[in-house]
Amino acid sequence: MNTPSLSPSPVPPAAPPAAAPPRPGALVRHSLLLARRGLARSVRDPGAIVNGVVTPSLFMVLFVYLFGGSVSGSTGDYLQYLFPGVLVMGAGLSGMLASGVSINVDRRKGVYDRFRSLPIGRSAPLWGSVLADVVRYALAVALLFAIGALLGFRVTTDAGSALAAAALAMGFGFALSWVTVFLGVLVRGEGTVLAIAFVAFLPLLLGTSLAAPVDTLPDWLRAWAEVNPVTRVMDACRALLTGTPAGSSIAASLAWSAGLVAVFCPLAVAAHGRER
Repeated sequence: MNTPSLSPSPVPPAAPPAAAPPRPGALVRHSLLLARRGLARSVRDPGAIVNGVVTPSLFMVLFVYLFGGSVSGSTGDYLQYLFPGVLVMGAGLSGMLASGVSINVDRRKGVYDRFRSLPIGRSAPLWGSVLADVVRYALAVALLFAIGALLGFRVTTDAGSALAAAALAMGFGFALSWVTVFLGVLVRGEGTVLAIAFVAFLPLLLGTSLAAPVDTLPDWLRAWAEVNPVTRVMDACRALLTGTPAGSSIAASLAWSAGLVAVFCPLAVAAHGRER
């Protein structure tokens, strides 16, 4: 005969209180707070900004003094042609690698698991990382203008057009950042993120009108450069900074930037939201 137990039955733990719905504007506020965290990391480790300035500046100096005489007849004329392309390259490199790698490292270290336990929007860490990139673009673009001016580059339009060119380059960098954010969420290991980004982005940045007009390129490279969206952004910045014909390049640049954000931002947020 079994003796009934006199010990009290275990009481199931109380369910955690339901999280309050986020207030309007909370996602913006949380994203800005996390952007400040990303910028604080950049102060301690400014590698992304340095890459975004040093790499394009090295390309600029090497191309000007190696090819300036043969392509444009003088280094000064070639710098006027080359600088807008370098500006677009710098805006892209300064941030697009930083977001993908930093998000991937934070996820591997469990930082994003901590974020999920906080009463913040699920996409706030992603938005915070990309907003921090915008500040990195601005620093990289300002430094590139300073280095270009020291080498002899001069804006031949006006201040408003120069600001528009800087905004166009930064906007395209912002769009490219969402591609690397998607990579950072999707793949395992920052080394894989870097490898995919370099394999994908170097042909995208160099197979353009950066170093020479498209109509002087071999047929196979010209075919690629003509459909490459980076060519349209470089041509648009060249028109705004030096007064060359713009054609449809400004509208095409805005359309490509908006399209990249419209595709890769929802993909990155959805991939991040699927994880538990």
